[in-house]
Amino acid sequence: MNIENTAKQENPRESPELEEPKPKNPPKIQENIRSEPTEAPIRVTDQPENEPKIICTFSQLFTATAVSLLSLVIGYATAYSSPSDASLRKEFYLGNSEMSLIGGLMPLSAVFGVLMGGFLIEYCGRKGTMFVIDITFLISWLIIYYSSNLYQLYVSRCLVGGGIGVATLALPVYLVETIQPEVRGILGLLPMTFGNIGIFVCFVYGIFVNWRNLALIGLVLTLPFLIFFIWIIPETPAWYIAHDKLGKCKKALVWLRGENQDVTKELNDLIRKNNEQKSRETNISLLFKTPNLKPLIIVLGLMFFQQFSGINAVIFYTTSIFRASGSNMSASICTTIIGAVNLISSFIANGLIDRLGRRVLLQLSSILMTLGLGCLGFYYYVKEILLIDVSEYGFLPLTNLIIFVAGFSIGFGPIPWLMMGELVPVEVKSIVVSIVTSINWACTFVITLTFLCVAQMFGYFAIFWFFCCMVLTGGVLTWLVVPETRGTGISDIARPRSRFLRSTAHSKPFPSTNM
Repeated sequence: MNIENTAKQENPRESPELEEPKPKNPPKIQENIRSEPTEAPIRVTDQPENEPKIICTFSQLFTATAVSLLSLVIGYATAYSSPSDASLRKEFYLGNSEMSLIGGLMPLSAVFGVLMGGFLIEYCGRKGTMFVIDITFLISWLIIYYSSNLYQLYVSRCLVGGGIGVATLALPVYLVETIQPEVRGILGLLPMTFGNIGIFVCFVYGIFVNWRNLALIGLVLTLPFLIFFIWIIPETPAWYIAHDKLGKCKKALVWLRGENQDVTKELNDLIRKNNEQKSRETNISLLFKTPNLKPLIIVLGLMFFQQFSGINAVIFYTTSIFRASGSNMSASICTTIIGAVNLISSFIANGLIDRLGRRVLLQLSSILMTLGLGCLGFYYYVKEILLIDVSEYGFLPLTNLIIFVAGFSIGFGPIPWLMMGELVPVEVKSIVVSIVTSINWACTFVITLTFLCVAQMFGYFAIFWFFCCMVLTGGVLTWLVVPETRGTGISDIARPRSRFLRSTAHSKPFPSTNM
């Protein structure tokens, strides 16, 4: 009886305790649900680890891929002088000075292309500018295909260089203005990947066809982008806003972000930022203010060391480098292998860019390039200065160039371009992009024009050791100065620099499972 009584007494006590929380909790849950529509944007940003970020839409992936087709043409045009070297020398009886000029005219013209690029992307739009670039490439390939003298080749390479110069402005701006920051790392590397595909395709076909048919293949490669341009890819929402086309801006945002996404907040942010930009004066004096000067110096340094790593000398003159190595291996086959390594490394970079971050990849890139260039210089020193027969070790130039190119492709190749869009403050971005890109192409011109002549005067070992020292210096300065920018949105880039640097310290890579 006592047990039953105690049971009866415990049950009434337990039931109120169990029932009391039930009527209290549901109202709280309902209140949260009711208040969620008005507070949803804040909750998503306040709890990034609990709330999933917006995943990459098919439209953004498709747009980035379509635009990258133009980069494929650029890569093909960049690599053209290497596989066409032997057939051009034979056809027009060219020496090193003429081949250096064919290679050097392209980056020299790119400097002027950059100066025109700012005007074109502003008044013709990002999309319209890319159309002009593609048509320029088509015309240049036609000129090469029907060339009967050396001067026509010069004109063609000048047109190619001008188009590439404009493209180095238009493509990054287009991608930054259309792709969400969560996937900007991996999708932002697509143009670099497609560019490397273009280089590889050019090297492969260079084994089988001469300079004229290589130009014909380049012409065919310009056509797919025109199809995507005419029917599919949109103009950037930011450009529409800047030109008071609100309806088209909203339509482009809905297409890029998905019909199920509410683009009102992003649209309002674009309007606000555009108004702020109009209210600010953009002039050269802003570059020398403390918040803007440091990112300018960082980006300039990255671009300088990118080019003085010697990568374009290797890409432009791969065949000549292997011929001078004394190796028994086919120069054309080795050139194609380098193109394949360049391409594969780009895919590796795509997978690592948002996992390891920009700084880690830059430092890893510097280590690999230093190793490859140092050993390559030592090989040529033994051959050219010590006059030792190195034919038994003919595989070493290929091995070292593989290490060098792989290192470049995962770090110093794509990341300086990516960080230029992420690091530079909005109010000076147009000026900085023009200055930095012009200097980049000017450095490329110096390297490509002088490489063969310097190698002939001082030896290949000297120039490769020079590149090695530059890469080592760049790696040390990267470790000391360059901040991490992965996962940083455009709104963070527009902040004062102290707040921006603090925000990047806590940024996390975009989860690969969401892709």
